[in-house]
Amino acid sequence: MSSIYWFHSIDLGGEISPGQKPAELLAHEWDQMRLPPLAGKSVLDIGAWDGYFSFRAEDAGAARVVALDHYVWSLRLDEQQAYYRACKAAGVAPDQYHERPDLWDPVGLPGKAGFDTAHRARNSRVEAVVGDFMTVDADALGTFDVVFFLGVLYHLEEPLTGLRRLRSLTRELAVIETVATFVEGHPDRPLAEFFPFAELDGDVGNWWATNEPALHGMCRAAGFSTVETVAAPPRDALEPVDGVARYRIVVHARP
Repeated sequence: MSSIYWFHSIDLGGEISPGQKPAELLAHEWDQMRLPPLAGKSVLDIGAWDGYFSFRAEDAGAARVVALDHYVWSLRLDEQQAYYRACKAAGVAPDQYHERPDLWDPVGLPGKAGFDTAHRARNSRVEAVVGDFMTVDADALGTFDVVFFLGVLYHLEEPLTGLRRLRSLTRELAVIETVATFVEGHPDRPLAEFFPFAELDGDVGNWWATNEPALHGMCRAAGFSTVETVAAPPRDALEPVDGVARYRIVVHARP
């Protein structure tokens, strides 16, 4: 297990994986999702990584859980993280990770080792689907009662198209967690920031941060009938720098 780069801290049956996100933080994020009862439901976890949220849905009694990933599972994560840190320290934008053969292996799927290890240790029934969310056959994937879309939206080059795909997969509820932006003087105008060169946390895979009105509006434009913010800091708690503050937000979007 020591050779695996773990992002999630997952109970492996008496041992917790050494994830970059500690168990307490993940439990808090789960609570912030404000989920309805999952017993008997079908759940799709888009961008599952090590599978913490997939396994939690299974533990909550979901009848079927599908973990979908491709990008992270294709990365040599130790090498990618070292390259990311070096570029960030040097103040330069990394190359796109999937364009570097030393970091990218979509055949061997080295980044899936954590998920596979946890899946075996937990004797899990979660179904793994290797596929790029933006190109996977949505008809073959099917629809799900509840869809997790956690930490994915800001990685999409075409977020509105992504939200339309999300809507096509959702029967009852999509839970969207993402980076949001607040722009002083424009609290109610739909706005988005674009990051062409890794300006958001030095990560070349981060493209967009919308504000809350834009996120709600994009969900409605994508075909969701109702959108509700269920977790976000109060505006008076934000501390803008040069007029801009960024934070995490969770919304419920329903067809």
